[in-house]
This record gives sequence, structure tokens and C-alpha cells, in this order.
Amino acid sequence: MNIQLLNKIAPIGLAELDNSYQVGDAIQNPDGIMVRSAVMHETVFNPELLAIARAGAGVNNIPIDRCTEAGIVVFNTPGANANGVKELAVCALLLAARDVVGGIDWVKSIAGTPDVAKQVEKGKSKFAGTELMGKTLGVIGLGAIGGLIANAALQLGMKVIGCDPFLSVEAAWNLDHCVIRAATFDEIYEKSDYITLHVPATKDTKGMICADSIAKMKDGAKIINLARADLVNAAELKAALESGKLSAYVTDFPTEDILDAPHVVAIPHLGASTEESENNCAVMAARQLDDYLKNGNIRNSVNFPALEQPRTSAARLCVLHANIPAVITGITYALAQEQLNIENMTNKSKGENAYTMLDISAAPSDAALERIQGITGVYRVRVV
Repeated sequence: MNIQLLNKIAPIGLAELDNSYQVGDAIQNPDGIMVRSAVMHETVFNPELLAIARAGAGVNNIPIDRCTEAGIVVFNTPGANANGVKELAVCALLLAARDVVGGIDWVKSIAGTPDVAKQVEKGKSKFAGTELMGKTLGVIGLGAIGGLIANAALQLGMKVIGCDPFLSVEAAWNLDHCVIRAATFDEIYEKSDYITLHVPATKDTKGMICADSIAKMKDGAKIINLARADLVNAAELKAALESGKLSAYVTDFPTEDILDAPHVVAIPHLGASTEESENNCAVMAARQLDDYLKNGNIRNSVNFPALEQPRTSAARLCVLHANIPAVITGITYALAQEQLNIENMTNKSKGENAYTMLDISAAPSDAALERIQGITGVYRVRVV
């Protein structure tokens, strides 16, 4: 099988792919693709392509809808870079509370002048800030990253409130019991001294930090955005910083329209840029890709449901399809026509899409596979 690399992938991750794979950036007609930040929206997909593994959490560089229609499973690696982002978020909180960046720039500006030590003592008051202890942090999004930040902020002596309408049971178990649940984002806006964003950019979250939400915030509130640039309406954020309604904005998604605004600390997207995060993401992406290509198992797909089962027969049939009636009936009828016994079958759905995995007594004929592929709603069928 062929694996194409669209970005540099950590060697420790590539080591997870055995000698049955040809791996490289010059691979043609790949069965799988590993990618980090390369933009794929104009990519023409070859018919053999089965899966794309993103070594990271965000997948806005991948055309998900087009992949789904072609029966291409898109994986990401949620949580693999969570500790790196958590540590940067703690740094961002401190940068928002204390004008460390302004102070450093000022000290550099007096290099070569007389009595630097005296100037420092005299001028340091211009960069005074506040402490985090006792302040309230509002966390929007309590998944793998947001949950870690909430717990870390408690250790810094902060009061923490969080809101996540889609909080999973697993994420809830990992939250410290002292994190206070907010029923709505408005409650976060109204009660927080600091607000940190950890949600994906969707039609519901894009521009969520805007004039309306900022008006509900405390005067002098500070925003941390290590998630996505378009969660914020840049023009309305800038106006709030200029008026003093907001006193700081720290982000690692800088855009040209906020760089000249006051009280902005712009970091060059360093959230997951640690050796450990890159290694973790590469290993996780490679393992997920390998398991799907060889066994049909799906973990952490953004467009198809998670589905794993141990092999129980000589052949495994994997069908990616729309979540509509009669697809499973059509599949089982095609297998019955060939007197093939279904020894184990699992079907799961995720929104408008579904996945059916069948362990059967023998591999179906090409004619049977064509009949299944022809069922309305079927994206792709294969035997592994």
C-alpha cells in the first residue's frame, strides 16, 4: 500500500508503518495520505485513496464533504497535542495578566543608555499587572484541551467556570469537581475576568466573540484564543480593545487586522509546536491509518462513526454509506445471493453518514461488490 506525505511527519510516527507500505512525499496514487497543515481543498483525489490522517486536531485544511462523497475516511488526533496547548494557554494567561511582552520590549529599547538598572527600577511601574489567583476563568469548550486548562487554572488559584453543550462522558470524568458548570456561553461572558476559547470553528461558533457578546462581559475582561482566528470578529474585537472594554487579547492565530490593535499579544501558532506534541500526533495518526487500511477499524474520524471489532472470519466487508433506510437490507441480500454467511455485523451512524462492517465466511465476488456499490447511498465498499 502507498502512503503519501504532504508535510514533514515525525519519524517516530512513520515507524508505526511496517514494510507493507511505501511511504514518501513523491508517492503517486496513494491509498492513504498523512498531512499536517497542507491545504487540500484543491487536491484531486485518486480513486484508490481510502483515508486521510491529519496529524493534529483541526481539519479545516481538508475538504470533508468531498472526502465523504468519495468514501474517504478523514482521521484527526484529538488530545495528542493537548498538553502542549495547555501549557501555552497557561503562558497566555500570564501574558494577559502581566505586561511581560511590553516590559521586555521596553528593556531592549534602553540598551546602551546610561544607568540601565536605575531606569528599570524607575520605569517598571508602567508594566504592572494583576495576579491570576482569585480571578475567574471562563472556559468555552471542555474537551481534551479545555479540560486540562480548566484543571490547571484551579491549581493556579483561579475560580473556573466552563461551558460545553457537547461535553462527552469521558471528558466530564476528567474534569476536576471544582470546575463550575455554566449553562450558557452568556454566563461565561458575564462572570469571567478571563475567557479562553477551545471550540472548533463552525457555523455556530464563527464570530462568537463579537460586539454583542463583548457587551455582556466585565469591563477589562481578557480573551485567550488558541483555537481558531475566525471565532472572533476582528473589527469588533479591535474596537473593544481600543475603547478599553477589553484589556487584553492573546492569540496564536494572528491576522493582519488585529496586529495594530492595542493590548494584543500575537503568538505565531505555537500551540502544538512542541517536539512531544508532534511526535504524539504522528504516532496516533499513523496507528489509526494503519488499522483502517488493514482491518477497517475506525477511531477518531471526523466524517464517519467510530467502529472497531475483532476479526472473526476469513473476510471482512467494509461499507461506507449514507445514514438512510434500506442500505443494510441491500448489503445482506447481495451476500445471501452468493450463499455467504454473516458471522458478525456492526453498524454505526454519525449524523448523515454510517459505516457497516461485516465479517463473512468468504470474500464476495466482484459481481456482488458491484451490486453493493450500486445501492443508493453507498459511498465505497471494500474487502480487507
